[in-house]
Amino acid sequence: QVPLAVFVWDDGYGISVPRKYQTTKGSISEALRGMQKRDNTNGFDIYKVKAWDYAGMCEVFEEAITKMRETHTPALFHVEEVTQPQGHSTSGSHERYKTPDRLEWERAWDGNKKMREWIIENALASEDEIERIETAAKNFVKKSRQDAWDKYITPIRELVNRSLSLIDTLITNIADGDTGVQAARKQLAATREPSRKEILKTIHSILMQTGDDSRATELKEFYESLRDEGYATYSSHLYHEGPKSPLKVMPTAPAYRADSPVLNGYEILNRYFDALFESNPLVVAFGEDVGKIGDVNQGFAGLQIKHGDKRIFDTAIRELTIMGQGIGMAVRGLRPIAEIQYIDYLIYGLQPLTDDAACLHWRTKGRQSCPIIVRTRGHRLEGIWHSGSPMAMMLSTLRGMHICVPRNMVQALGMYNTLLQGNDPGIVVESLNGYRLKEKLPDNLTSYFVALGVPEVLKQGNDITIVSYGSTLRICQEAARLLEGFHVDCEVIDVQTLLPFDINHLILDSLKKTNRILFVDEDVPGGAAAYMYNQVMETQGGYRWLDVAARTITAKPHRPSYGSDGDYFSKPNTEEIVDVIREMMAE
Repeated sequence: QVPLAVFVWDDGYGISVPRKYQTTKGSISEALRGMQKRDNTNGFDIYKVKAWDYAGMCEVFEEAITKMRETHTPALFHVEEVTQPQGHSTSGSHERYKTPDRLEWERAWDGNKKMREWIIENALASEDEIERIETAAKNFVKKSRQDAWDKYITPIRELVNRSLSLIDTLITNIADGDTGVQAARKQLAATREPSRKEILKTIHSILMQTGDDSRATELKEFYESLRDEGYATYSSHLYHEGPKSPLKVMPTAPAYRADSPVLNGYEILNRYFDALFESNPLVVAFGEDVGKIGDVNQGFAGLQIKHGDKRIFDTAIRELTIMGQGIGMAVRGLRPIAEIQYIDYLIYGLQPLTDDAACLHWRTKGRQSCPIIVRTRGHRLEGIWHSGSPMAMMLSTLRGMHICVPRNMVQALGMYNTLLQGNDPGIVVESLNGYRLKEKLPDNLTSYFVALGVPEVLKQGNDITIVSYGSTLRICQEAARLLEGFHVDCEVIDVQTLLPFDINHLILDSLKKTNRILFVDEDVPGGAAAYMYNQVMETQGGYRWLDVAARTITAKPHRPSYGSDGDYFSKPNTEEIVDVIREMMAE
């Protein structure tokens, strides 16, 4: 139990929808009555107070908060009869959905009005004194509002003046005094409350009219500077940009001896997590079945007994709260590894990841970080609800997190190490069908680092480049071996991470050699394979090096079907890859 005070300020509505549709029994305190703490049980204390009763709230709050802090019993305060003087928003006036009687009641029982009456009744201040306080408060707020506005608008007006000066110089230098330029200048000068957007749009329209005229060079440079400054102001710090970035971690290779043991993939992870918890006291791990049984694939088997249930523990089947726990621990300085048992169920914990973890560093312009590591597993297996690969969903919602897609467990542990050296959030998607594949155990378990955003060439080739990740790589490698018998030399590349993606353009270098490229994964059509296609073709300019059209092979546009045959027909298979490559070679 934790000393947490939760306040529910109940005004009877959720925006415009009344409480009876929002809460069971029309009361949060009644709905949660079964969770109230009794003798010799856990739970939380429940208190009900009225929003307009200042003295009553003080009495309850003082006693309840003291008890909460002394006994670590959480408390729920249900504050009823809250009034809403101005509605939910400027577009949601409460006059649209409240009855005249309700509005009249709110005017009579408004908390400010009742507080005023209480002060006078208890002779704490006179009517005149309160009126002076109210007048001073209004004046203070108005001045603060104006000061804030001036602080915002003054630098923009200075930019407007600078823009107008440059435009005037341009008009003077243009012999015919271009009327289009003059009209744009006049419109900008007349703008009462200008924005950077309006300045840029005005200058851009002028530059469109002047074309490559050298007399507009200074105005063009000013435009580019202002534009770049704007992007830096509003779009920087999605990830750490300094020494705390995991991209700054120097990669190292796994170290092996001649007699290094060969273990199952899950045993590799188990040895790694044991060494990690020995060496880093800030690391904690938790999730469904992670504690006592050591997770469903035994990566933590036996480790709760060794390292304690305060560091490795079970949770309820609630992905939402697992992510919430991880986010809270991460922002407090711990290094949580929060598990989503299967990537299919990431969607239940997606909201706090996208709203709180992924964008925190960006929202605070680098002032705060949330270095949660989400451990999960996915890709092909043999079940409709346990074999998903929704990578495009992650790519579109988790910008600000690093998305790692290791092909095996040795690569996975290297990615965990790299993420732990940095201060960005990340997610590691282990391959479900890789836990029982044999791998050599590295000696440097906690000092082996995989570079994020750097693909690895698994097989050199000259005829075609195959780009993939995770479990599908093994299918691609099998197809490449078969094609060798038909004199087709495939280069197979593991992207390793989707965010970031191939920061050094290694895939482009391969394409320059082969002039053919195929992207393969288990996401739906138009998903992560299309994302990789976009990155190489558009961002890297790979289209210039194509002899034939680039292709993608993906899973079918539905969930994976059940069983081995369902897996074969739902996901990319060796024969499909071979056939597509032979078609590409024949073009």
